[in-house]
Amino acid sequence: QLQLVEFGGGLVQPGGSLRLSCAASSATSEQYPMGWFRQTPGKEREGVACISADGQWRSHINPVKGRFTISRDNTKNAVYLQMENLKPEDTAVYYCAADLFGEEEEWCSYEGMDTWGKGTLVTVSS
Repeated sequence: QLQLVEFGGGLVQPGGSLRLSCAASSATSEQYPMGWFRQTPGKEREGVACISADGQWRSHINPVKGRFTISRDNTKNAVYLQMENLKPEDTAVYYCAADLFGEEEEWCSYEGMDTWGKGTLVTVSS
């Protein structure tokens, strides 16, 4: 069993910063590839950034490169998304997700994620 809970969403002004946290709870200490996805009403959930189980490999979609950074601390069973220079188009519900099976061809894809948090709302507005 694996449960994910997101923290850190809120209202920020354009150009501001926000740090999202994802707390993972499990009966074991096993780590999984993790990702942050976001979704707005009427749109499909899109991957934003993903990180390998050991934290050594990270990827970010082009719209957030240079602004967002995914990281993890396996000693705390936590994954983070540091968001800088936020833009109104970043407004969305952000979800933490885990890839329990770790298939390489499904890296950072919606279909490849097996466990989801309930999401945390990020609103970027002046």
